[in-house]
This record gives sequence, C-alpha cells and structure tokens, in this order.
Amino acid sequence: MQSDNPTAAILVIGDEILSGRTREGNAHHLAQVLNATGFDLREIRVVSDNQDQIVAAVRALDSSLGGTYDLLFTSGGIGPTHDDITADAVAAAHGTTVEVSPDARALLQARCDRMGVELTPNRLRMARIPVGATLIDNAVSAAPGFSIGHTHVMAGVPEVFRAMVDWLIPRLAGGRPVQSLSVEVRRGESDVAEGLTEIAAAFPDLSLGSYPFRDHDVWGTHLVVRGLDGARVAEAMGALKQRLSL
Repeated sequence: MQSDNPTAAILVIGDEILSGRTREGNAHHLAQVLNATGFDLREIRVVSDNQDQIVAAVRALDSSLGGTYDLLFTSGGIGPTHDDITADAVAAAHGTTVEVSPDARALLQARCDRMGVELTPNRLRMARIPVGATLIDNAVSAAPGFSIGHTHVMAGVPEVFRAMVDWLIPRLAGGRPVQSLSVEVRRGESDVAEGLTEIAAAFPDLSLGSYPFRDHDVWGTHLVVRGLDGARVAEAMGALKQRLSL
C-alpha cells in the first residue's frame, strides 16, 4: 500500500512478554489506533529487560537518532521496580541522563496525598525522566510516560498504556486514516489466489490480503482491501468481487 503518512514502530519491552508469562496486547491496541488516525505502522519489535538491547533498538527505530521511522512508541519498563530500566536505556540512547522531574514528582505526590500514602523511594522511581523529555499524561495512576526525540515511552500495564495513548495520539500530527473493505468467501485460499493476484496487480497502490478461517468443517477466506483512498478501495473490492463471481 502506497502511503505518505508518518511511519511508526512499536517497541515492546519486557522479559514477561518473551517468557510467555504475559500475553501482549498493547501493540495490538496501538496498531488499531495508529491505522485509524493516519500513521503507517511498519514494525513491531520485542526486546528483553536488557539495557543494551533497548538502547540498540531505540537507535535503530527512532529517525531522530538516525533510525528508520518517523515515530517510535514503547511499552513497558517504567514502573517502580529494579528491572524497570526503560527510562535509563532510552536516556542513554538519546545521549542524556535521568533525573527526578519536579513536574512528575508533583504529580506523584498529589496522588499519594489523595490516597493517604507516603511517596516512598520506590514510588519516586516513577518520576525519573530523561533530561530534555516532556511528560505523557497518565489519567489512571499519575506516574507519567515521556517523549524525547521521536520516542514516546509508555507503561506496560494495559489500562495505563491505553490512557497514555488516548492522551498522546491526538497531540501528534497524523495523516490519512486507512480505509478498508472486506468480504468473506466460503472457499479456500488456493481457490481465490489467482483472482486476488490479478486484482492486486491492477491496484498496486492498495494492499490486498487473504486470511483463511475454519467454521466447523467448512474452510473459508476473508479477503481484505486496504488503502488511503476510500473510492479506490471500493473500486478494487468491486473488481475483486466481479473477478471471483461473488
């Protein structure tokens, strides 16, 4: 699919993802949001809680550091425990250091005051922000994410991650949302492959895909046409249906 939208990558950080202990859903959620708001998601990468791996990935993906994509979104590793090292790693990637942000500290202090608890050193770890970064609001638990360069760092807890996404995305300059149409056929992929290939060749500016499914003992295929021009997508879907006699 041809696109002039800003390109993006997602970096998921955490041993718990790689071990299978936690089912990853943040990238799936953000992918849907990005497609709906005019960002061209090109890559999703997962790394462990290892500083060298995080630094290397950030440098490879953030275009402000010579990386590949216009925007980089990260998930995980900004909590209060010893293995939450994302802030330090992202700071290192961007050539800066981490300090307790007065603004972040004030947010955490206000929440602790409301809850009647102490702002302990562990809680204060969540106010450690790379020097030069700006804060990403967290309407759920106050501890902020942050943006530096073209990297946007968010929490791994799904509820918090989604709140940060809801705050951040409207503040970024997107492009044209992806338009899509789909049709379900009760045929296997091999039966529709030739026709799909012909229509894909006729519409090189669009993305055409086939996704098999099984409904009891019947195999079928979901055919999807995606692009930035709704009229063009509709034209391709019409041609595909005609070619497959749907």
